[in-house]
Amino acid sequence: MSPSLRRSFHAAALALSLAALAPLGSTAVDAKAGGGFSFGSRGARTFSSPGFTRTAPGGAAPIQRSETPQGGFGGAPGVALSRGFGFGSGLAAGLLGAGLFGLLGGHGFGLFPLLLIGGLVWFALRAFRGRAAGLAGGPMFRTAAAGPAGPAPGFGSGGGGPRPGTVPLAVTPADFDAFEAALVDIQTAYGREDAPALGRLTTPEVFRTFDTDLRANATRGVHNEVTEPRLLQGDLAEAWREGVTDYATVAMRFSLRDVTVERGSGRVVGGDPSRPTESTELWTFRRDRGGPWLLSAIQQGR
Repeated sequence: MSPSLRRSFHAAALALSLAALAPLGSTAVDAKAGGGFSFGSRGARTFSSPGFTRTAPGGAAPIQRSETPQGGFGGAPGVALSRGFGFGSGLAAGLLGAGLFGLLGGHGFGLFPLLLIGGLVWFALRAFRGRAAGLAGGPMFRTAAAGPAGPAPGFGSGGGGPRPGTVPLAVTPADFDAFEAALVDIQTAYGREDAPALGRLTTPEVFRTFDTDLRANATRGVHNEVTEPRLLQGDLAEAWREGVTDYATVAMRFSLRDVTVERGSGRVVGGDPSRPTESTELWTFRRDRGGPWLLSAIQQGR
């Protein structure tokens, strides 16, 4: 094989490997509240995965930024905490990494094994996602007639089970109404750059993230216009109590108009003002001693 052809094959292998390393279903950063990142705190479950639901059958992306120490909370004992790497840690990641960096260094175990491993892991992940979708459980929509502990219109029930150190929590239709209202109020407040409103609706940690993003936009001379948020479908992923604090994680698919404009000219520099976009995210809310629900984390749906 000629040197130029070999370089072309190596470039193709590198592109395939990098594409496989990206989490399935990931999206570009956008202008809505949270900017397409996963951040915040979920108490003792900050670094464990929420339950699968029909709204988010692929689960949630791991928390990328949190003020909760990772050593203090996590999943069940003996379960490794996710670090956000697409393949996780283990044999497949090690082999793929060895082949990739070997190619970059001019040596390694060759092109075919690299492609084979990448393909096998890719299809394994696809199969796992499909199985998770089948295990989601619960109807897409239920009505308030399901009873006092049942979901409200637009929300189904998810599969979060009991975890060490937490107690399962019953979520009422009134709670689901509060979650839907919070989705609308937080997105529109972010679009207005209304810091006081965001402070009333979110935990201090989430507010600091929003405030940092808004200040960065001001420095760049742009403004995020977020309008017409609307819940399309929702499911309860899990709900629990820790001491005097209640938590509920809900998967929500919603639409909104989401554009970025220059502050001086009003010229649109990102997004399409004529077309709403759809997103699926998992929002975690917390309330202390029966107080109002506050947004404490956002995770992107996979």
